[in-house]
Amino acid sequence: MKSDFQFSQNRRAFLGGTTGAIGAMALSSLLQQESLQAASAAVRSKTRQPHGTPTADSVICLFQHGGPSQMDLFDHKPELTRHHGRRYEGDLEIHFPNQAGNVLGSPFRFQPHGQSGIELSEVLPWTAGIVDELTVVRSVTTESVDHESALRLIHSGKFQASYPTWGSWINYGLGTVNQNLPAYVVLTDPAGMPVDNVRNWTSGWLPAEYQGTPFRSGDSPVPNLRTPKDVTEGAREKQLEFLRQLNTVYSEQYADNEELQARIIDFELAARMQSTVPEALDISQETEATRKLYGLDNPMTAEYGTRCIIARRLIERGVRFVQLFLAGQPWDTHSRNAESLRANCARIDQPSAALVQDLKQRGLLDRTIVMWGGEFGRLPISQGTDGRDHNRHASSIWLAGGGFRQGFSYGHTDDFGYKAVEDIVTVHDLHATLLHAMGLDHLRLTYPHDGREGSLTDVAITKAEVVRALLKS
Repeated sequence: MKSDFQFSQNRRAFLGGTTGAIGAMALSSLLQQESLQAASAAVRSKTRQPHGTPTADSVICLFQHGGPSQMDLFDHKPELTRHHGRRYEGDLEIHFPNQAGNVLGSPFRFQPHGQSGIELSEVLPWTAGIVDELTVVRSVTTESVDHESALRLIHSGKFQASYPTWGSWINYGLGTVNQNLPAYVVLTDPAGMPVDNVRNWTSGWLPAEYQGTPFRSGDSPVPNLRTPKDVTEGAREKQLEFLRQLNTVYSEQYADNEELQARIIDFELAARMQSTVPEALDISQETEATRKLYGLDNPMTAEYGTRCIIARRLIERGVRFVQLFLAGQPWDTHSRNAESLRANCARIDQPSAALVQDLKQRGLLDRTIVMWGGEFGRLPISQGTDGRDHNRHASSIWLAGGGFRQGFSYGHTDDFGYKAVEDIVTVHDLHATLLHAMGLDHLRLTYPHDGREGSLTDVAITKAEVVRALLKS
């Protein structure tokens, strides 16, 4: 039944010309309106049940922008020490050839840890304490040594910008558990945005509903969620009623416009988030022991530890996918490699390990995948005197929980850590495996794009396969 309400001004023009009211418009219970409930159901009907039996229900991705040095953290290479300062005799793909130096040994000591005996660098003492929970993969490869394109590959499986990221694919494939929170949340760094900005969590050509929702630190974690102080309750109700009428008219007129339907859903979700988000982010409810576990008593670890606690709290409340990012690209150690690694690990190591430990003791780790890694690795030679250049032929990551094997290392690189030579895992294989653990078949998880069925792995090109050796079963 068509609405009798008529409005002559273009909706885009109205929204573009309205100042100070948009935030207020998103703050009331629009779910009470039948027309918006119908629009919401129409879009959500496209979410799917798992293709198979999942071993995980949620993901926390601790993404390390810049490319952590594998031979200084996870991949012990004594040959680097023995050949330190000598000319590297093999062939190397060098990003900055005019700055290429000799073999650069790791300045850090390695030793085995846990019952598994997995070797880790001395700058990862907290990760060493949870090593028996981890799958350490030392043979990840990608296809680019440029940060932006490598970031797009690890997040979306494509070189090009504006393709859906894997968090969006999981959101699209499985939907949300808690209707009062976004299914895909991004916890940004208070110091600034990461390299490649919002493209790290874009939904690309999937409906906009599936993109990541950034939460930031401070009193206003979600922009425009609170009612402006100068807007009275009466004015707000009138604005919301006017918006409801506009949405009714235009959702009927443009029933096939997925962007419009997604915007309407955003408004109604924002209304529900007004009460749920503050509670979810309120870490004052955490015990002193938990706060200390994450390093909140240490200025070096407090900020990252806070975001790790929030990630756990969001997972507890049914958020499907949480991703932590860093400002800029702090792991991009073109100079002062050792100094930078020490500083990064001092900030991130304890909170990352605490997250795994905390999830386990709360009974959440079995159904939650925690992933730690960056977009590529580093070279075995020096850049200048004390840095390392980019390397797409080998990097190391770790995974915990969600059906991945415990106390297990996989893959090998050559004697200098330059190139993966055994049990190679491409970024596409990694994506296929992560989707599999979530109960999603990467060959069947598709969405129409440019006249064909697009997917995360695009298997006709990438030949992606599930790496079953990483999984318990």
